[in-house]
Amino acid sequence: MLLYIISGKMEAFIRELKETGRTLYDKIQPIPYIKDKLYSVDKVFIEVGIEHRVEQDNWKTLSSYYGIFSVAKGSSRIQIIEGDPGYGKSTLALQLVYDWCNEVSDSPFSRPDILICLNLRQLGGMESIAKAIKQFALPRDSSLKRHDVEQLINNRNINILVIFDAYDEYPDQHSVDNFVKEILEEKSLRHVDILLTTRSSCIPHAISSQTGRIRLTGFDEAAREKYVRKAVTGDDEEAVQKILEQFNMNPILGDICQAPLFSAMYAHLAHEENMPHEIRSVTEFFGHMITCFHNHAQNKLSESGKSIEHLQTHANIHAALDKIAFEALTGKMQQLVWDQTLFLRELGEDFYKLYVDVGILVEDEVYDIALGKVAQLKKVVRFYHKLFCEWYAAYHLIKCVKSFRSWFYNFTKNIDPYDLQFVFRFACGLDQAGGSKVVKLVRKKKDGARFAVLCALELKEGSHDIPTTVRGIVSSDIDINKSDSRLLQRSTIQLLELASQHKIPISRVLLNQSFSSVDPDSLSLVLHSGLCLPPLSTLQELVIGTELGREVTVDAWTGILNYAKRCQLLKKLMFYWCLLPWMDSFPTSLDNVEVWWVTAIDGHEYTLQSGRWQNRSGEILTRGAYDDLVSCKLIFHKYTALS
Repeated sequence: MLLYIISGKMEAFIRELKETGRTLYDKIQPIPYIKDKLYSVDKVFIEVGIEHRVEQDNWKTLSSYYGIFSVAKGSSRIQIIEGDPGYGKSTLALQLVYDWCNEVSDSPFSRPDILICLNLRQLGGMESIAKAIKQFALPRDSSLKRHDVEQLINNRNINILVIFDAYDEYPDQHSVDNFVKEILEEKSLRHVDILLTTRSSCIPHAISSQTGRIRLTGFDEAAREKYVRKAVTGDDEEAVQKILEQFNMNPILGDICQAPLFSAMYAHLAHEENMPHEIRSVTEFFGHMITCFHNHAQNKLSESGKSIEHLQTHANIHAALDKIAFEALTGKMQQLVWDQTLFLRELGEDFYKLYVDVGILVEDEVYDIALGKVAQLKKVVRFYHKLFCEWYAAYHLIKCVKSFRSWFYNFTKNIDPYDLQFVFRFACGLDQAGGSKVVKLVRKKKDGARFAVLCALELKEGSHDIPTTVRGIVSSDIDINKSDSRLLQRSTIQLLELASQHKIPISRVLLNQSFSSVDPDSLSLVLHSGLCLPPLSTLQELVIGTELGREVTVDAWTGILNYAKRCQLLKKLMFYWCLLPWMDSFPTSLDNVEVWWVTAIDGHEYTLQSGRWQNRSGEILTRGAYDDLVSCKLIFHKYTALS
């Protein structure tokens, strides 16, 4: 009898989870203000680039999100899915829910007996996973009690997958004691598979070294075209080409739209109207999106003959919303869902209604189960996406920077700016004077140089502060890593070109596994991303670190030496981890440049002296010793392949 009851509850549990799951994946809204056209996730989902970590700083490509499941079945039952803002983490989570609910035959995510998806943004103060499931993953009229849920998820004879979405928005992520932390530390539900999505800058401290890591790398041109055809234009080839042309007119725009969220918004808007393609920064891009949203609301109202003056005022003056957004992101508990009553009181009814109509704010109804009390239905409000919260928070940040310099210094002492990267980047683009101060202070933070590059490129062209800002950044090492987004790589290259144009000395550039080849015509260094680093007249030191044991061809080696000749202030050229080709003679025109080579196998350092390699003791590298290096490399690769 007991077994029969449990079986009946299990059937109800699965049925109700699927019922709720469908309400989640059936209301995708690519453009916030278009509320009458909602999409099912399978109608808009396009595979993004995806990688899994095999060891520290070593990532390999997965051909499909289907591979996540097999990777997650490794040494740990916990898998982290990370990515930059707008890279499709939540959309992927909803696709997994779709696969399970619809029993998609070839998807491994249709196989678990139970799949539960919880958005951590909603779970602040929640004391147990059973309560969270009861409140957010089951219908309001569910007959299942909390103790039923506890009994079902603790059943070790069933295969359960729990998706925790948006850990970076979890209000309790910094608290000492919460049920999510216990699960991640494998102190509870050790039999359950866990997938957790989060921004790359917000990886939980509680995870073990065995935890699997998946990284989303965004849209390439092919994925962007697939999205346009699938979700925007259908079979209208003329419309497809019109949108793609707008993407392709500006390579910076294309890099910004590596983020699927930006790509989707731009594609849908471009389908309706001509979009600007002179965009030079993320701030310009996002600002134009916000303007489009408000223009839509104003056009709609003016067509009905009503005054739009109050709409224009609210679109441009939003200090109360700015403050709420900033305090939400920077408080001890990151709160990104609010009681509707609070917003109405703080913002006023007209302002609130406009921002809901525009789609920047979104209303939700939640089933609030207070301990020992009757469940209540209440209305809450949130931003359409965390990036919108960061946009308005940036206005408040820049106000504080300009008014209270000491406040900003103390504020940045206690935070990692990269955790709020878009708040800082937007702030730099919104106000030049304040933005220059932000870049200067960010650069002083530990490992702040790379982030300062992104912030500096948000400053508008022509700002008198740009040369000073650039000088400060390039006085430290500049890294271009293989794992960097195209936008970060392009921003870094732009900054270096700017320094060169202004005759600003560039201390050192490090290419960390990002070098691919040399363009023989322009003598630019071609990166794996396809971007090119042109010769820099003020570069003082260049370091090229390749993949371990990579053989550099004669053409590439000669091309690099010719590139070095074009860098007029170059004093030092270094190679790491690679196997350079043997050459009987070398160009003598590099006599004023120190050339160093750290070999891949034995780690010995050699310098080029009078056309010959010699070590620090002055011993010449003979052809025989070089051939031994080649033999060691072959043995090393054979061993690693077998292991």
